Amino acid sequence: MKSWLLYLIIFLSICSCRAQKNGRIEIPAPLKDGKEIILKRTGYTVSYNPDTKIPNWVAWHLTAEHADGPIRRFGGGYLEDTDVPKPRATRDDYYGSGWSHGHMCPAGDNKWDRRAMKETFLLTNMCPQDMGLNSGVWNRIEMDCRKWAKKYGDVYIVCGPVLLNREHETIGENEVVVPEAFFKVILCLQGTPKAIGYIVRNNEGKKKRDQFINTIDEVERITGMDFFPALPDSIENKVEAYSNIKDW
Repeated sequence: MKSWLLYLIIFLSICSCRAQKNGRIEIPAPLKDGKEIILKRTGYTVSYNPDTKIPNWVAWHLTAEHADGPIRRFGGGYLEDTDVPKPRATRDDYYGSGWSHGHMCPAGDNKWDRRAMKETFLLTNMCPQDMGLNSGVWNRIEMDCRKWAKKYGDVYIVCGPVLLNREHETIGENEVVVPEAFFKVILCLQGTPKAIGYIVRNNEGKKKRDQFINTIDEVERITGMDFFPALPDSIENKVEAYSNIKDW
């Protein structure tokens, strides 16, 4: 093997290890279409879309230590995010809309830190979500993620809205877009690397979560996003092509 090629392989391997160590494995590739403002929070990173007034995606590294904690649920209500330009989502947009405040990064993943908990209530971490879905299958998937983080030590998570139609329902004066569905992808690198994806319609809260399982490749096809690009191709190609709940 030529020396320059060997050095390149070593360099890419080091970059991958650093990315994993620094918690960057969970960050998707920059969007090819659509606007995004990247906001780094204590417990998650969000790609916010100023056109839709909801996130494109929210990503975080959930460790066993962060899967539980002593911090109580934030009681100050939902917070307008002054870090993004107006017009932006406000409490009034959701009031009386019939849609719940759907956390993307859940409060339950941020009981480890008071600031992290409060930041999950920023409206840039929210989407209008069906109430049954919010308290049903979406909540069960969130609990699964915490269970897997405790079981394996850590997992990497990305979730967000899926916009299937050309025209979308909106709520409030600021026209906050209501997604037609939601996605969530979870990656575990402990032991044999594995990943699982979900696509759930924004009205299907009562069905079993197993009905919504997809490969990461399929979620990428539907959303147009590229997940876990910091992984070496040999791992990324393998884990994104296969999903089986029995492996978890």
